[in-house]
Amino acid sequence: MDEARARGVVVAAGVLPGAAGKARLLGLGENAVFAAGDLVVKVGRDAELLDRARREVRIAEWLAAQGVPAVRPAEPDALLVEGHPVTVWHRLPDPVRPAEPRDLAELLRPVHALPTSFALPRRELLGGVERWLRLAGDAIDPADAAYLRERRDGFEAAAAALTPRLPRGPIHGDALPRNVHIGPDGPVLVDLETFSGDLREHDLVVMALSHDRYGLPTREYDAFTAAYGWDVREWDGCSVLRGARETASCAWVAQHAPSNPKALAEFERRVASLRDGDETVRWYPF
Repeated sequence: MDEARARGVVVAAGVLPGAAGKARLLGLGENAVFAAGDLVVKVGRDAELLDRARREVRIAEWLAAQGVPAVRPAEPDALLVEGHPVTVWHRLPDPVRPAEPRDLAELLRPVHALPTSFALPRRELLGGVERWLRLAGDAIDPADAAYLRERRDGFEAAAAALTPRLPRGPIHGDALPRNVHIGPDGPVLVDLETFSGDLREHDLVVMALSHDRYGLPTREYDAFTAAYGWDVREWDGCSVLRGARETASCAWVAQHAPSNPKALAEFERRVASLRDGDETVRWYPF
């Protein structure tokens, strides 16, 4: 799905005020995100994501009831428009500063303390691998796709056998500073589509990988662990969740390879580092 296709879906949905075709594109990744007036619209890549979009809206409403600062839906359910799930959200005020890892930790603590009475799915960290590889098609080497499938299967089995250090419960599922918005009233959690009920260590391993692979400075990682109160690297299961997330992150980039040479180059860099077992190779956000 490119920007033009996504814009067409927004126009067909009729959910934005004024000329929807002139809405500002905020992001184009797993979803296309557009803003106009006081609303934001997310367009999913395909109909397979409809159930997830509907769940994201329900989770946002639940978080509101729990008093957790998070993005709020402007429509009560997701729509399916021309084969794409569409959700509508209240637009947040402009950020007052970039989010930092410690801001994320301060939101994760109340999220991880939430009751588990709300029915949440397991965190299917590797569940998107097949879809992302399918979307990549012939743009990637079939041997690389086969390698990632084999790696996915191994880490799925290993993750299922883990003994957690923390109690299972609600997690964000993609706990990165980019999913925190710092408004005038403080940090707000956004992008709730991976919100799950699973090992709370999932949320903490994300930042450990950011430090090890993406160049997050040690002082910022230390600020994150200090604000949260624990360093997941002390847990002997950390390497398993880290490896699973590396596998998913590699496959995620693959879906952009057919239309973006930079994505293909980044995908190939990541696969090569996994094949070589070289954890020092720097990965770049995409």
